[in-house]
Amino acid sequence: MPINNRIAALAENIKPIRHDLHMHPELLYDVERTAGVVAQKLRDYGCDEVVTGIGRTGVVGVIKGRKGSSGKVIGLRADMDALPILEATGLPHASQTPGKMHACGHDGHTAMLLGAASYLAETRNFDGTAVVIFQPAEEGGAGGRAMVEDGLMERFGIAEVYGMHNAPGLPIGAFATRKGPIMAATDSFDILIEGRGGHAAKPHETIDPIVVGSQMVSALQSIVSRNVDPLDSCVVSVTAFNAGNTHNVIPQSAMLLGTIRTLKSETRVFAQKRLREIAEGIANAHQAKVTISLKDGYPVTANHDQQTDFAVKVAREVAGTDRVMPNMEPVMGAEDFSYMLLARPGAFVFVGNGDSAGLHHPAYEFNDDALPVGMSYWAKLVETAMPA
Repeated sequence: MPINNRIAALAENIKPIRHDLHMHPELLYDVERTAGVVAQKLRDYGCDEVVTGIGRTGVVGVIKGRKGSSGKVIGLRADMDALPILEATGLPHASQTPGKMHACGHDGHTAMLLGAASYLAETRNFDGTAVVIFQPAEEGGAGGRAMVEDGLMERFGIAEVYGMHNAPGLPIGAFATRKGPIMAATDSFDILIEGRGGHAAKPHETIDPIVVGSQMVSALQSIVSRNVDPLDSCVVSVTAFNAGNTHNVIPQSAMLLGTIRTLKSETRVFAQKRLREIAEGIANAHQAKVTISLKDGYPVTANHDQQTDFAVKVAREVAGTDRVMPNMEPVMGAEDFSYMLLARPGAFVFVGNGDSAGLHHPAYEFNDDALPVGMSYWAKLVETAMPA
């Protein structure tokens, strides 16, 4: 794998930064320390401009090439926030904040982009402008949307934007991506069932919300198994069922929580419609009342064809043709880089994290061996897109 000596050396300097970020995880938009570290490093590296407070706590660095006559501007994005999980790695650089950890590798994403920024600011072997984007609140806070709505693309003249995420199970030094939908839209639902509580010995005098809710859980599975084309992708999962608290009382109400994941906008609309119809129909059949709350989450992360072809070309130059999967299966997880891809053409790729615990697991750890791989990809992308 052609990782040059300078990037390999820089990766060793970036590793302690990654460990420091890992020890001090921050959630959502409350990433003041992380953003402060990022901004200071970008200044130290000699970026031409460092701007903070984009999308509340986002950081942007601007690096101009040696000439800059092409006028082209490429955006590279990393996410900074952690998760509300108690770490169980036992590592020397484990989280020092109980209940918070970098369980999705955003510390690694930030470190890889910082390393690339250091290299690009030093070499400037490109003709144009590289904009490095450090985003808060990817984990449910829509920080990507906040930065776009704050004028990110227009303010810095970004023409194309690229993102990257680590992938446990994919070998170190390997890449994977695809054209079109690569990650799912995610929506959440709350279903409140109001029945009539009473003594468990007299169920005929009650409207049992547990019975109603149980039938809903079973019936909602028919959306995927019997209503959606088997060749389409859709997930409907009930993830919480809360009702009652003792043995001899039929409760007054029950609450179901869950998620819908889809890769097509029409499937998304259809699944929401069927969920309402099924829940309301079952409630009516039992003379119960139902209140349904549907909340739209992140849209589909959809790669643009031309930029995906380019990303594959760059990844192959870094990793070799046989270590790049250009037609990976879509992932039903969600990613708010989707908002940036709605604003500008671009592509999202996965980089191998090796044989690690899965994302969002308390034993997960970003693999430091991936640092020079990701740094090389970012550097090669800029130098290839905007040759000097």
